[in-house]
Amino acid sequence: MIMPEEKNDTPDPEKSVDADNGARVPEKFKKLVQQIEELSVLDLAELVKILEKKFGVSAAAPMAQAPAPAPAEASAGKEEKTSFNVELKSAGEQKINVIKLVREVTGLGLKEAKDLVDGAPKNVKEGVKKEEADEIKQRFEAVGATVEIK
Repeated sequence: MIMPEEKNDTPDPEKSVDADNGARVPEKFKKLVQQIEELSVLDLAELVKILEKKFGVSAAAPMAQAPAPAPAEASAGKEEKTSFNVELKSAGEQKINVIKLVREVTGLGLKEAKDLVDGAPKNVKEGVKKEEADEIKQRFEAVGATVEIK
């Protein structure tokens, strides 16, 4: 019975030679590397294809996968937003009622709600569904505030 040679993947510096580009080539591959260097570009491309087929591998560099293109229907029209921001543009005449409503909608304290109203235009609520955004807008407009949904 013939015993297979024990493989040692670590190159032995004493048994390797320098290639033209500075890479260390183990002595056992020196002849093969020399033969590959003498091939034309076309022959080398053919050799790569043969090796890919024979061993079921690819010589292509791994690339990050690009995101899948959007379906034709979605890209044909404008994408529909699923989350909206409710922005207070101005408090209007009933500033106290607007502050109360800001507290109710956001859960902020009195000082924070007053600062938000005084600092308008500011977002009152962010990342809400369309229905909730419309409801909040109607409530603010009912107390005289100017509100925009973005």
